[in-house]
Amino acid sequence: MSPLGANRLRPPRWRVRLQGSDTAWAIAFVVPYLAVFLAFVIYPVGFGLWMGSNPSLYGLLFSDPRYLNTVMNTLLFVAIGVNVQVFLAFLLSGFFMSESWWVRSLLAIYLIPWALPALAVFTSIHFMLVTQWGLLDSLWRGVTGDDGPLFLISQWIAMTANIVSFIWKWMPFWTLIFVAARMAIPRDIYEAAEIDGATGYKRLVHVTFPLLANVYLVSTLLATIWAFGDFATVYFVSSGAPAKRTDVLATYGFHEAFDFGYPNLGVAAMMSALPVLIPLVILLMRRVRMKGAQL
Repeated sequence: MSPLGANRLRPPRWRVRLQGSDTAWAIAFVVPYLAVFLAFVIYPVGFGLWMGSNPSLYGLLFSDPRYLNTVMNTLLFVAIGVNVQVFLAFLLSGFFMSESWWVRSLLAIYLIPWALPALAVFTSIHFMLVTQWGLLDSLWRGVTGDDGPLFLISQWIAMTANIVSFIWKWMPFWTLIFVAARMAIPRDIYEAAEIDGATGYKRLVHVTFPLLANVYLVSTLLATIWAFGDFATVYFVSSGAPAKRTDVLATYGFHEAFDFGYPNLGVAAMMSALPVLIPLVILLMRRVRMKGAQL
């Protein structure tokens, strides 16, 4: 084929050059989005970093015993809540892979807590735990004839309620993620594993989990980042009871900013989590980029 014929077969290279009114229309289209980004993303983030940039604020935080207790609560809340919900979601996703109609119906019911607004879900749990008027206390009194435990008076019971509520709310979401990931695994792999004798838990350990290891890690990292900023769970379930001893960083910062009138201290409390969050975000982006490069 002649060079002329080869050039004719090549797709044309279009070069779009905006001129005159086209440039004006392009700028008019981009400017509103840029203004929204500056007003609602850049400005709030920059203003928050400026508010919490005074080093003396962190001296006040570290000298506050309630802050140190809040940090421990946050680490406990994140570590247990995230790992338990992701692990159970991974196991339950195998159950929901069944094609039985009743399993599919159960999956729809199982997703309801995640689909409902957090306010409705956590407020309902709060009123179940309220002493003397709560559902659990009333059931306890009806069965035993005695008053039930003081659920929100005990720090450990209240903290356990926060963690269990967080797991119950978000576990359906991660289960759905793992169900979608399992559906992407070719059936040929399972058939070959069955021929080799990998059935039951062996197939789960040696086939399913290695194939979903990256999804599991990314889900764990993302859930951890979200959990550090979770506000609704603790605020609506225990409200920090007893005596703000079950607060996490999100609710601690809220109380400092709005209840006690120290917004700078509230922002600094949330910013104190950045040494943990920034490495997690970097690791998450690296994992996503590595997976994208493999594809």
